[in-house]
Amino acid sequence: MAIKLADILEFEDPRDYKVHLATWNGKNQPLNVFVSDLDKWENWNSYRGVNDDFSRKFIFSLTDFYHEADNWLFGGCYEVVKRLNKTKGKGYEVELTDQFRPFIGRLKLKWKRSGRAKARRLENCIDNFEVTEILAERYTGEAFCGYENINHDFHVLENIFQSGKPDWKAALANVKGVYLITDRKNGKKYVGSAYGGSGIWSRWSCYVGTGHGHNDELTKLIKKEGMDYARTNFQFSLLEYRPMKTDDHDIIERETYWKEVLLSRGDFGYNKN
Repeated sequence: MAIKLADILEFEDPRDYKVHLATWNGKNQPLNVFVSDLDKWENWNSYRGVNDDFSRKFIFSLTDFYHEADNWLFGGCYEVVKRLNKTKGKGYEVELTDQFRPFIGRLKLKWKRSGRAKARRLENCIDNFEVTEILAERYTGEAFCGYENINHDFHVLENIFQSGKPDWKAALANVKGVYLITDRKNGKKYVGSAYGGSGIWSRWSCYVGTGHGHNDELTKLIKKEGMDYARTNFQFSLLEYRPMKTDDHDIIERETYWKEVLLSRGDFGYNKN
């Protein structure tokens, strides 16, 4: 028997609540914003759409748990302190309340959204939310997926690296390897490698910090387009990984092999040699 939202949380009057469904805005996944910067997450909840369909005292905030289809993570209950007019930005001033605070970042709900509206009346959908899980600890980011399953956008890795996720760091700091960066905007590829005393974690940390990792062609691109270009378009995957004791010459040979296979030199990619 499914456990419904109303079985877990008690709402005095659901008509006082607007459900905010935070989803991909073309630039960022709100789940990553929630994990990395709570001030920015509050800004997501202060947004007011152009239609301005209805007004409620509270915002029941959910973020798309995009790793799992139709799952949502509870991001807090905000009180609308003030509704701003157009001259002041047309949004809300909000404050995080103590309502349901122990469940923030822990309560996961399942609901298949119909339509694209990002705000709903709670009384109309409260019975549709099913509790899928209550996490033991507040969600702090995606768990390490295994070397063979790394296929992540730059902005996702950026949050993982900036927060120093222990499982990711332990896995990637202790392997050398060959990796691929794909520019999804134009299809160009860059094959790189991590060897010497530095593992994949150290090498990719450089990309997170600079956007280009000091590669000549990527450096030109990021200097021209800005860091947001990397966040929006770069996708990382790990082609091969080896123990740290592996001879550097072997890693460099495998890097050359993948450059030839993927045609990442010249017009087809960002590798120069």
